[in-house]
Amino acid sequence: MLSEGKRATLKLKIEAEISSTKTLITQYEEVVKPVAPDCAIGRVSRMDAIINNSVAQGNLDKAKQKLVKLNIALAKIDQADFGTCTRCKKPIQEGRLLFMPESSLCVHCAAYH
Repeated sequence: MLSEGKRATLKLKIEAEISSTKTLITQYEEVVKPVAPDCAIGRVSRMDAIINNSVAQGNLDKAKQKLVKLNIALAKIDQADFGTCTRCKKPIQEGRLLFMPESSLCVHCAAYH
């Protein structure tokens, strides 16, 4: 069970992560815009742009998933079971919550999930 002080610290961390993740999403959305076929770049440059677009799309998807999880964590932070692994029902390590506040699994369960 997290103390009130640690819970408040974690809430600030989650809010900061939400803000930075929203910024990342905005940046990725700019990068993933389609490469126009009539754009005057060479074939190799066009392939590089398409590959970079694909990588950015994957990063955008991950950032959006993280944002959803962060919002869920923020909504649940004041609940008594916050910080409890949803799988094994044991407490999630404080270090894990500080590093990945969107975590709903302890290290052990996350490794085998």
